[in-house]
Amino acid sequence: MTQTYLVRPGGALTGTLRVPGDKSISHRAIMLGAIAEGVTEVSGFLEGEDALATMNAFRAMGVTIEGPHQGRVTVHGVGKHGLKAPAQPIDCGNSGTSMRLLAGLLAGQGFSLSLTGDDSLRRRPMARVARPLQAMGAAVDTEPGGLPPVRLGPVKRLHGIHYDLPVASAQVKSAVLLAGLYADGETSVTEPEPTRDHTERMLAAFGYPVVREGNTARVTGQGVLRATPIEVPADISSAAFFLVGASIAPGSDLTLNAVGVNPTRTGILDILKLMGADITLHNPRLAGGEPVADIRVRHAPLHGIVVPEALVPLAIDEFPALFVAAANAAGQTVVTGAAELRVKESDRIQVMADGLQALGVDATPTPDGMIINGGRPYTGGTIDSRGDHRIAMSFAMAALRAGGPITILDCANVATSFPGFAELAVTAGLSLSAS
Repeated sequence: MTQTYLVRPGGALTGTLRVPGDKSISHRAIMLGAIAEGVTEVSGFLEGEDALATMNAFRAMGVTIEGPHQGRVTVHGVGKHGLKAPAQPIDCGNSGTSMRLLAGLLAGQGFSLSLTGDDSLRRRPMARVARPLQAMGAAVDTEPGGLPPVRLGPVKRLHGIHYDLPVASAQVKSAVLLAGLYADGETSVTEPEPTRDHTERMLAAFGYPVVREGNTARVTGQGVLRATPIEVPADISSAAFFLVGASIAPGSDLTLNAVGVNPTRTGILDILKLMGADITLHNPRLAGGEPVADIRVRHAPLHGIVVPEALVPLAIDEFPALFVAAANAAGQTVVTGAAELRVKESDRIQVMADGLQALGVDATPTPDGMIINGGRPYTGGTIDSRGDHRIAMSFAMAALRAGGPITILDCANVATSFPGFAELAVTAGLSLSAS
């Protein structure tokens, strides 16, 4: 299936809307609910292809899951040791989160299985997960070069380790901690910079002991997960496109309801504010152990900045949108320390640079980031998103300030994280048609 976006220039984003549920939390709600004791009721679940891939993986391992229906899912947990060997390889689709977290959670299950995915996922690095799992005694291997499929063999028991993450990665951290649920002794992970902590928060919500000290998280294999209601907040990664769009388009005044504002995810807010964005948070509250707020964003003139490297891991998925903000910010924006972007669904540094250059933006890719001289008019044009959902949605927002229409190719994968994006964007004021 292919899909093309045609976005006409101009307009503003106004009104009040809610973006879909948080993808990271949706994945984890299914995973932990499946191995919990009892029935977990999930609301706000993201009905996108990535999260559905995780759901189907657990159905294939014998877990009864009802839904999703209007964001509601009921997971009948089978306990930590109740999963069954799947009859076929588990297809993770386009979801790196599914593959990496499942590799950890399933490494100590005692049965054989294989994790595979689509062409894009099979090009993404998995050695970074395989190495620490092997150190724990897991029987795990990959294709040459550390690429999927990921194959797991039966082992009697894993053993706890301490792992220093060489690169900040919430997925690798989570994989090791989930494997630690099945390991003798203590498993701990120290990360060089804070990354999203949804796994630690949700383990605690399920009553599983987690100790957090600075940048280190610890678990043991003796705990039990007990079913609990999970309310999934709106995804700040999906909100990011509208935050950028409203910031750059004159006349915009947009409120995004019930967005997750976990402090390990708010780099997008901090970076945009440093650039001069007019963003305010209202009605702060907790939902399912996660901080939530309504976010109001109004147009404001942006200026270029040197993005602090400490904020990069807190906004790693939002950089495609931030690069569009930089193209509309007066002066120079410099991003460093973001080499992780090169191993996402696409090489997001190169693909974004190619697209910005196609519109006439002065954008220079570097090994670990980009230099953008922004604030000048740019044209319309044709963008190849390379099947990357975040690239496609970012360039849709770029059209708000373009000098002509922007055609975006290969947009079908937007459904992996943001089903209904085109319709919601039109409601907010974007002149977008999909074909």
